[in-house]
Amino acid sequence: MNYLFTSVLLIAALFFTSAEMMSQEIKKYDYLEVIVIQKANNSGKIKRIKVQEQESLEGKTITIDDIEDIEGTAALLNYMNAANWEFVDRQSVVSEENDPVWMSYIFRKGK
Repeated sequence: MNYLFTSVLLIAALFFTSAEMMSQEIKKYDYLEVIVIQKANNSGKIKRIKVQEQESLEGKTITIDDIEDIEGTAALLNYMNAANWEFVDRQSVVSEENDPVWMSYIFRKGK
């Protein structure tokens, strides 16, 4: 009888303590795409930076005008890093030899 009571009490204690365990939270991010247009044969000099209106910029300290005024890729990466945006990926598109190079930079920031 004492063994049965102890077993039921132990099972109840395990049941109630496991119910309070918390699941791991999945971190959510805002993503931002910045288009950098570089000259083809001028050692990668930036011709223009273009940022479209994006949901991830709402309520943030960085602005489209500030990003588009940047004149180099290193300055762009430093600016985004200073604003706590993490660089994720870069993809480029080159259509022909003398055409400008279109670069897509993807950044993310934790919500």
